[in-house]
Amino acid sequence: MNTKPQVLVIDDDVIVGRSFDRVLSGKGYEVSTALSGEEAMDTLRENDFDVVFTDIKMPGMDGLEVAERIKARCPWTPVVVITGYGTADNEARASVLGVSGFVRKPLTPEIIESVTLKAMHEADVIVHAAEAMQKADSEAEEQPDNDGGIGFAAKNVGLFFAAPIVALGYVIALPLVGFYMFARLGYQAYTQRSTPE
Repeated sequence: MNTKPQVLVIDDDVIVGRSFDRVLSGKGYEVSTALSGEEAMDTLRENDFDVVFTDIKMPGMDGLEVAERIKARCPWTPVVVITGYGTADNEARASVLGVSGFVRKPLTPEIIESVTLKAMHEADVIVHAAEAMQKADSEAEEQPDNDGGIGFAAKNVGLFFAAPIVALGYVIALPLVGFYMFARLGYQAYTQRSTPE
């Protein structure tokens, strides 16, 4: 069984897939590539991925259609749209589909790594929330209904009020992760620059 996080990169430009592989494979990810939306859908039928990156402009099925199909099949899988042709219309459509991000080319190694970390974090939050809800449901089923459903209703009300707090924590954490990555890269650049050769 493979324990490395699985990343799928869908782009008709082979160089983009190689760039992701070069950056992420050294960070402990396993990167697979597909050159079209059709090829990607075949790959997704055979494998599960932790994060999917898709180019928006490809021959045949475009990236937004790919994202829509992936989200319909695996709604918990983060999908990040990559584009050199960003428009407000595309971004609006992508956000309605529930994509995790929308990044513009050219991509630097820092952008690839930080967007992947953000998408992985989002996937963890979704999985933990689903597990918590599943646990609460199973506990509610196991307990006898002596209180006329009041305990179950109280849990639902608690979850209703807890959800915005969890979302707020997520909104606060994301910029901190980005700031940390930026500061780390700046420190590495500074130390490499100030180190005598």
